[in-house]
Amino acid sequence: MPHSQTSASRDSRAGVRLARGASPWLLPTVATAALSLARARRSGAAKAVAVPATALAAGMLWFFRDPEREIGEGRVISPADGVVQSIMPWKDGRTRVAIFMSPLNVHVNRAPLAGTVTSVEHVPGGFVPAFNKESENNERVVWHFDTELGDIEMVQIAGAVARRIVPYIPQGTKVEQGERIGLIRFGSRVDIYLPEGVDVAVEVGQTTTAGVTRIDRD
Repeated sequence: MPHSQTSASRDSRAGVRLARGASPWLLPTVATAALSLARARRSGAAKAVAVPATALAAGMLWFFRDPEREIGEGRVISPADGVVQSIMPWKDGRTRVAIFMSPLNVHVNRAPLAGTVTSVEHVPGGFVPAFNKESENNERVVWHFDTELGDIEMVQIAGAVARRIVPYIPQGTKVEQGERIGLIRFGSRVDIYLPEGVDVAVEVGQTTTAGVTRIDRD
């Protein structure tokens, strides 16, 4: 679905917001920092807590930032901020592009194409580091989209720190390309499977931006 210049400009002016699903981590951290700062002048213990608590709160605000984006052009765009970890031909003719997300990346994931969400499946598993081969068995959420290219599969994979995946939308939802669809807390990985016949435009080691970087090639 096209994105108008007016919409893009409005998004750009809106700046950065915080990700949905961040509250369970963010609120206690910010509350602790605020309370310790308020009591720091009267209490040595509070002063000792204030510095690390404030630093942690600032880190949480950075981790859970959710900037507005001017959506890129292309049939398939990146669902995640991160680095392309691997590009692997699959047995059924598809190509899997795995994107590793570090704790410093934006953790909100976006729809790679416009279409309809046909399934959102939570699969229990482990929590080894997302860059490890053993992460193939990690906790995950498997998405399928009905798009102009047919069925597109996207997988959000939890890592050693990221133990909670938060889908934003349910099965049956129609989405625009680049629309926010979910959050993985802290470092993790996102895989997208390109259909047979669709060439990959990115390379291993390349940095991607969710909603902006084109994944496929004409």
